Parts: sequence; C-alpha cells; structure tokens
Amino acid sequence: MWPSCTPAGQTEQNAAVLTLSTSRATAVIDPELGGRITSLTIDGTEVLVTGTSADNAMAWGCYPMVPWAGRVRRGRFRFDGLGHHLPVNLEPHAIHGTGFTARWQLLPDDSMLHRFPADWPFGGHALQRFEIDETGLMCRMEVHADRHPMPAMAGWHPWFRRPVSLSFSAEQMYQRDDDGIPDGALVAPPPPPWDDCFVGVRVPPQLSWPDGPTVTVTSNCDHWVVYDEPAHAICVEPQSGPPDEFNLRRHVVQPGTPLTTWMRLSWA
Repeated sequence: MWPSCTPAGQTEQNAAVLTLSTSRATAVIDPELGGRITSLTIDGTEVLVTGTSADNAMAWGCYPMVPWAGRVRRGRFRFDGLGHHLPVNLEPHAIHGTGFTARWQLLPDDSMLHRFPADWPFGGHALQRFEIDETGLMCRMEVHADRHPMPAMAGWHPWFRRPVSLSFSAEQMYQRDDDGIPDGALVAPPPPPWDDCFVGVRVPPQLSWPDGPTVTVTSNCDHWVVYDEPAHAICVEPQSGPPDEFNLRRHVVQPGTPLTTWMRLSWA
C-alpha cells in the first residue's frame, strides 16, 4: 500500500535498530521498543526525550499510537451492538493502543509490522514506514482490518525535550470532564499549560531550541493533543481523532481499505 518513493538519506539496518541519516540529521527507530523513534538528532542537537527499555514506555521517544490514541474511558466501548473491554494500563482507563509496548517486526523493505494482540478483539495489523531527507523525517502508518470491519485510530506521541519554545494555535479545544477525558463539547482554548485535544489547527505547530533547530510538525491528522505541563518536555501529538473516540464518534476501517496517516518533522 505504500506509495513509491526514493529516500534521500542513508538507511542502516541491523537485528535490532533501523538508523536513517543525512548530513544534518540522524533518526534511530527501534522495532523492539514499540516501533518508536528513540533518538532524533538534528545539527548535533537531540530533540527527543531519550530512554531505554527499563523506562516508562509512555514517557519518552516518539511512539505510534494504534489502534487507538489517547484514553478509552475505563477501557470500555460498544461496536456493532457488542460491548468490549480493553486492558487498563493507566488506571482506570486504557491509553495509547497496543503498538507502543509491542515488538514490531522489521520487514525486508524497512517497513515495520505490528499484528494486534488477542486483547484487541478485532484482529488486524498496522504498518509503519520512515523516510529521511535533508529537510525532514516522514513517518507513515496504515491500520488494516483483516476479515471484519473494526474501529480504529492512529497517531504519534513525540516527547520533545526542553528547553524549547512552542508556536501553536487552534480554533477549538475539546472540553474535558472530571475524568480528564473529552465530553464531546468544543470550547475556545484557554491559555496554556495544556493536556488537551485541539481542532482547527491552521498553521503547523513549530518548536524551536535556543541555538538549535526549528522543527515544524505537519500531518494529515486533524486532531492535535498538546501536553506541555512537564518541566522537561513538550508533547505535540497528531492523531486521527480525539481521545475516547470509540465512545464519541468512530472511524471504521473496512478490510482492504486501511486508515492511512502520516506525520512529517521538518527542520530549518
């Protein structure tokens, strides 16, 4: 399903890690650690919070969120008249899907495969592919249903390290309830700090490091979560729908017609 392309950077693959590099930047992607970007160095500056397998998988690198992004309230939702209960991994909710803690399979064409586990009740799989050139890193993801339709979301969760300034504006924000989850209402965004989902983002978010690069985040996703409360990091997360989408609204993937998303990190 991937479009034909010729990456401008160099690719190095070993048993554990995929490394993409140009004269300006190096990206390291580890299929063993949730198919995540574990490091992104631009002009000598590391822009991501780095970590290891011993660290909290939710809290570092840039990882894929699939087959859902954000929280599913108490891990429960209904689809096709049946109730489903996902494993709770952030009490009392299910968060960020199954991909970020899974071992992805690195395929011969340098794409990565994650077959959804048995506790995702619909089967299906996801594919990721990465390409680098002198001006940016492109990340693509597809979510496939196997034999039956299924609900699906996809997105990325980059942890950008501080000190960094963020340029971001949006027309509306999802209102959160006492559980910290969108209740479906859209409101005018307040000033930061945020841990919120936004829509109506007309200008791509931009992050700048003192004496370092400026990174612009673009995506075909139309929902953006910004989490800027930590002192050490800012998260700018493009995703295909809002948190708890399975209970608010729903994108259904049909066999043979995957959900296709992309994110590009561009630098100046």
